[in-house]
Amino acid sequence: MPVAALLRFALMGMAFALMGCDPATTGQNLHEIAVFKGALTVAAPQGYCIDKKASVALGPATVLLIGRCNAQGKVAAAVVTLTIGAPASAGVLVAGPKALAEFFASTAGRKVLARDGDPDHVQIVQTQSAGRGLLLHLRDQVTGDYWRAITAIKGRLVTISASGVAGAPLTSAQARGLVMDTMALLDQRNGAKPAAPQVGRGAVIP
Repeated sequence: MPVAALLRFALMGMAFALMGCDPATTGQNLHEIAVFKGALTVAAPQGYCIDKKASVALGPATVLLIGRCNAQGKVAAAVVTLTIGAPASAGVLVAGPKALAEFFASTAGRKVLARDGDPDHVQIVQTQSAGRGLLLHLRDQVTGDYWRAITAIKGRLVTISASGVAGAPLTSAQARGLVMDTMALLDQRNGAKPAAPQVGRGAVIP
């Protein structure tokens, strides 16, 4: 499957999962979950829980939604979406961060990123390399300002996004931090080498 098609599937999975649900507060106490019959484990950052009811399976892939465990939580209200693709779907990352960044900067790439599919409705504010993949700071006319990681785990393509909720947007630092924390937990729980940058804010890709 072409790069654009694989990335479109992963990113559109988020939109499909979010239809008709409000995962900002899960009301659940599920901090981690095994997926793909135990092949992988996903964990939520501190103060956040996995919304099992709102999460969906998409054939050989899955979309998990994470929000505050309860409305009285001390962490910021947020929606974290984690999409894990089919086996071997991580092959699209072989091209490397720079090639991926160039793709997303193109009209076809921005069409994949845009929540409504219109490439003119999304702006790439910043692109950073992150180990096996890429970090994107995006400004979307539908979803607002948010961060997204595109990485891999055990041969599967993974996308992680974090955004605020209506009336309570996250700061750029908060959104990026949630993405990085979720990515680090995914690596830790599955015995992978850290995909996140080890120092600073990561290498900025021009």
